[in-house]
Amino acid sequence: MRPVIRVWVNGDLCDSDRAALSAIDHGVTVGDGVFETCKVVRGEVFAATRHRARLRRSAAGLGLPALDEAMLDAGIKAVLNAGDRIEFGRLRYTVTGGPGPLGSDRGDAAPSYIVTAAEAPRPARTGSLAVTPWTRNERSAVAGLKTTSYAENVVALAHAHERGAIEAVFANTRGELCECTGSNVFVVVGGEILTPPLSSGCLAGITRELAIEWCRDEGIPVVEEALPLSVLHTCSEVFITSSTRDILPVSQVDGRSFPAPGPVTARAADIFAARSAADLDP
Repeated sequence: MRPVIRVWVNGDLCDSDRAALSAIDHGVTVGDGVFETCKVVRGEVFAATRHRARLRRSAAGLGLPALDEAMLDAGIKAVLNAGDRIEFGRLRYTVTGGPGPLGSDRGDAAPSYIVTAAEAPRPARTGSLAVTPWTRNERSAVAGLKTTSYAENVVALAHAHERGAIEAVFANTRGELCECTGSNVFVVVGGEILTPPLSSGCLAGITRELAIEWCRDEGIPVVEEALPLSVLHTCSEVFITSSTRDILPVSQVDGRSFPAPGPVTARAADIFAARSAADLDP
């Protein structure tokens, strides 16, 4: 049974099965939009301030107008209060270019605001990854922006699922380790945590950012540096980070097994769990 998804569009709560957005919305026709996905814990949004700041950066990078913060706040409040408290779930809010031409030119209509929320299953304790045959373009006009143009992620994730993996790993055009479809990736080499820098073309994940900050605070070295994709064949541990997975140990990458969690990953996960429990909006 699929979860009940609460939907709010441009000021109104809507039935999730009812049309509520224009068929010529630029987010539909060309993927002209930005979004955030946040973890909901006991009815509250985790890291709300950081997520909102990233949405502003993505919107500016895409050339969208300044956000209507009050509109977003109203939508978030509406979906979170639309039923029983969400104990663990996902909040997603999206801003698109609004109704516009059928091509890439943007019209002069106001942006569309969409907010959704639903209960979500707790993440698995471990997961496996599959490397995709496709690459991220670190020189793309939208590199590092969280846009609604996710078709390549859909294809890559299906590729991973066909191989029994929960996530797909991309290299960039330089052959460097980059990111997953909806997660950032970390490796452990010589007891040190390494992760691709933002210049690799990866998204500036909120959980990535917090994991780096909090591990460094606790004396665990974390280095952001360009890494060859082949590091996945030589590292001792792998983990991924995302809003609803926090720090997730990886047990296998393309058939190569890893301890899950290994000792460094276990410590990083413990640190993240303790710090996130102590501060809902770090």
